[in-house]
Amino acid sequence: MDTYADLVFVGGRVVTVDADFSVASALAVTGGVIAAVGGRDDVAPLIGPGTRVIDLRGATLLPGINDSHLHGCAYGTATPPLSLDLGHPAVSSLADVADSVRDAVARAARGQWITGHGWDTGYLAECAADPSRLPSRHDLDAVSPDHPVVLYSFSGHATWVNSKALELIGVDRHTVAPPGGAVVKDDSGEPTGLLHEGAQALVQNALPPLSRRERADAVRSTLATLARLGITSYTEPGLGPGGDGIMRGALGTETLDVYRELLADGELTARVGVLLLPTGMASTAEEFARALTALDEAGYTRTTDPRRLAVHGVKVFADGIVPNKTAWMSEPYVGGGCGSLCVGGETDAERTAEINAMIRHAHAAGHQLGVHVTGDRGNDTVADAFAEHPRDDARHYIIHGDFLTAHAMKVLAAHDFGVNMNPTIKWTVADMEEDFVGAERAAYAWPYRDAVDAGVRVASGSDAPVTHPDWRQGVATMVLRESKAAGRVSGPEQRIGLAEAIRTYTIEAAWQDSADDWKGSLEPGKVADLCVLDGDLLGADPRDIPGMPVVLTVVDGRIVHDALRD
Repeated sequence: MDTYADLVFVGGRVVTVDADFSVASALAVTGGVIAAVGGRDDVAPLIGPGTRVIDLRGATLLPGINDSHLHGCAYGTATPPLSLDLGHPAVSSLADVADSVRDAVARAARGQWITGHGWDTGYLAECAADPSRLPSRHDLDAVSPDHPVVLYSFSGHATWVNSKALELIGVDRHTVAPPGGAVVKDDSGEPTGLLHEGAQALVQNALPPLSRRERADAVRSTLATLARLGITSYTEPGLGPGGDGIMRGALGTETLDVYRELLADGELTARVGVLLLPTGMASTAEEFARALTALDEAGYTRTTDPRRLAVHGVKVFADGIVPNKTAWMSEPYVGGGCGSLCVGGETDAERTAEINAMIRHAHAAGHQLGVHVTGDRGNDTVADAFAEHPRDDARHYIIHGDFLTAHAMKVLAAHDFGVNMNPTIKWTVADMEEDFVGAERAAYAWPYRDAVDAGVRVASGSDAPVTHPDWRQGVATMVLRESKAAGRVSGPEQRIGLAEAIRTYTIEAAWQDSADDWKGSLEPGKVADLCVLDGDLLGADPRDIPGMPVVLTVVDGRIVHDALRD
């Protein structure tokens, strides 16, 4: 035998995720590529003196997980030690948040900004008991009168600040929010300390930007977390000038430069795909076209190693999110209002024309498009705009698609477009969405079953730091449709099977990356991106899946996480 395998796996369940979803018991890896899949006899001839043979002992070997919507740098900056953890269960009340801020102030240098991430009114006791009770600057002022405080919601679409921060950024009762944003004010007209959507830039622009080292450290932290979770690929959905004012520039153009440096230094332990973000919310098509051309001319659409770091296309924001009532809906929210598209324009017709023009420009320039859109009316608008510009290799997709309609599904399927859904967000917000859209619509949100049955390409992503990037919880949620807080079933008719759920994190996510011919399944000739899960995934109770340990992660044949030897 001239070439022996580097790694051989035997004695387990090798879930290939091929066209038949076949299950083998052994697999061999040579030079970063899958050399054989089958039984023990198929891999035995490849075992040499230097081969590491791993007895899976009944464990499950999967293709490496592809989280196809994950803000890598932002996730690193949003987690300790760079930021306070304000998500559930770390905090359970406004009082808990205040305690966390008080502790941070005690450690901070004079005048230092205090930052935190992850608060969710659905898990803050005072807000859950009284939906009209929202976070306020007054909740923070007593514990931090002199330090500016900026706390980001779990969704990234709302920011909560104290009075000192409002003073430093110059926001008062006379401040007019930028288009597509809102400065929330109380009955007397004074700012409450909540900034929604585009108004968040008012505080973002006042924060000291992240240094190159801070960005690199944030990405390294994320890569370490993902390796422990078996995630071998992810999409950074929006790096560019449109992200310069988001999370201290974590989504800015300089972050793409950091990724390039980490690639050159051999530090990327996951494959990274990028969507460029030429402009943020409330931009016009003219501004978008100008910014995209500048990115092209500056070379940001080119990469030297596209299998490790690839710029796939362009991201556009079409509307907001349901909890802020900024998703564009055909029927009113509870309490009124239907939201709207968030681009420039005074009327729905003008804004629709702007979205169409943005999509047309990016499409004509040859880019893949990922469009953030959540409301049902917004989804129809974006799907129809995609269909106006057919191109065989486009692989455009809707990002989130919370209220994807039958019409939008039909259009997407007919043109081989996709949708990127978020099961861990469904799990997180299922109990609170009824307050905004009522029980029937809340149950429908993220309609996996209908989308799969309609023939739409469906990939899954965590949208970290919106949720923790745990695909195991995502799989359990797709199968069960149970909520995080109450464990209540939300939309049982939208459940999908375990095999279908696994596909959304593997081969369908690879399709989104235009990489399904070389990754996303365990077949000879494909790259050796692997995830080993302790136990029998296919036979497990779905409720037990989130607790099944990831014991080995392999990227391109290189082991990046090894609990088997710990």
